[in-house]
Amino acid sequence: MEMEVSRSWRDPELWVKALPSVVLQTTCFLAPLVMTFILTFQKTQSFQLTWVWNLATWKDVFSKPHYWTILGHTLFMAVACVVICIVIAFPIAYGLATRFKKLDNEIKVLITFAFITDATLKTFGWVLFLDKKGAANYLLAHIGFPPDTVAFLFTDWATLLGMVYNLLPFAIFTIYLSIDNIDRSLILAAYDAGAGKFRAFWEVTLPLSRPGIWAGSVLIFLLGVGVFLEPKVLGGGKSPMSAELIRQTFETRVNWPLGAALTLVLMVVAIFVVLLFSRVAGMRRAGA
Repeated sequence: MEMEVSRSWRDPELWVKALPSVVLQTTCFLAPLVMTFILTFQKTQSFQLTWVWNLATWKDVFSKPHYWTILGHTLFMAVACVVICIVIAFPIAYGLATRFKKLDNEIKVLITFAFITDATLKTFGWVLFLDKKGAANYLLAHIGFPPDTVAFLFTDWATLLGMVYNLLPFAIFTIYLSIDNIDRSLILAAYDAGAGKFRAFWEVTLPLSRPGIWAGSVLIFLLGVGVFLEPKVLGGGKSPMSAELIRQTFETRVNWPLGAALTLVLMVVAIFVVLLFSRVAGMRRAGA
């Protein structure tokens, strides 16, 4: 039996193997992040960036409640999107992994095809479908419903619909992989121990699928706080989210220091929420 050899970072071979990853991370992540942070201490004058070090941008960020109201709205929409996506995705993923094994490849192709379709095209398609004179109201009117039955275009509900539609595949595939990797002998053992289908699902399948649920939730949340197309197109810009505010700050107001500061605030708050939820979930598992 071969003994496992412990290796330390004093070994040059480990440094050689880690060097490409370190260079890639530094070039593509750390360097832009540091430049963004430095940018927040500059200012713009006559739409020109002036390199003078001051805290005016950060004072502006922390003194105006408007930015934090939009941030709070962004977090609420992202969390709502996570909850809805998980609730919808779990039965679909469970069915793909257990009930539709013969058709799972075809179904996954259809989901993937809908996922890779251009997001702009899909979002404007929802506008045509949900418009007062769109397909949804036209069909409902012919069935017998009153005119303008579907009238939530350019609201937060329409924005949330677009977010769920565009981000749902992330939850489906992460949960599917988690359920598909569950050892079936564990479920059969639960049946042999006298558990019914519901109890076996609740005590075996659901706990073992939590990694997929957690991975999908994190992906959807981090992508959800960064959406700007859905609130602009489906929400009509009436209730902007942080990513749209950042885009406007960079492009329309040409205030790069403020845009950089808002970007860093959004990143820090999003990461804090993920870590907090991870900590709470870990404590609950430890308590159980």
